[in-house]
Amino acid sequence: MKTHRLSAGLLAAMLLVAGPALAQDRGNERGGERRGFAGSFIPKHGPRPATGEHRGPGSGPLHVERDGRWVGHDSGKNDPHYHLDHPWEHGRFPGGFGRGHVYRLAGGGRERFSFGGFFFSVAPYDFGFCDDWLWDSDQIAIYEDPDHIGWYLGYNLRLGRYVHVTYLGRAGAPPTNE
Repeated sequence: MKTHRLSAGLLAAMLLVAGPALAQDRGNERGGERRGFAGSFIPKHGPRPATGEHRGPGSGPLHVERDGRWVGHDSGKNDPHYHLDHPWEHGRFPGGFGRGHVYRLAGGGRERFSFGGFFFSVAPYDFGFCDDWLWDSDQIAIYEDPDHIGWYLGYNLRLGRYVHVTYLGRAGAPPTNE
C-alpha cells in the first residue's frame, strides 16, 4: 500500500516537471499565432518597413500586438537614434530568425548579452525598455529590422516587448566584416 502511494506521488511530481517543458518545445499553433513557454505570444514575422508616420518618443513600450503590429517601430530609415557608423561591423547574425528560433539568454546585460555563443548589445536609446529583462533566463526571438541598417529586433517572449539589438559576434570567432 505504501509503495503504491509513493509511486503515485512520484508520477504526479514527474508530470508537474515534464508538462511545462514539453509545452515549451512544442509551442501551440492557434489561429496562425505561436505561443512559447507559459503561453507567451511569438510574432509570425518582423515589422514591415515604416511608412513615415512617426509618432516620436514617448509613444510607450516597444511591443507587438496580437494582430502582428509592431507598435513603436515607425521612425523610418533616418532615425538618428539607430544610426551606426559601421553597420555589420562584426558580420551578420548567422542564427535563425523569427518564431521558429527561440533563444534563452545566457547572461550579461543590456551593453552585452549572449545566447548560444552569440553576443549582442541593446541600442542605448532602448535601454529603458529592457530594465526588467532577466538576462540569464528570458527567452527571445530575433527578427530582422527592415528600416535600421545594422540592427535587429530582440523580442522578449515573457514580456511581449522588443528592443533594437546589434550583433557583436560569436564566441571564439574572428569578426567577419562585410
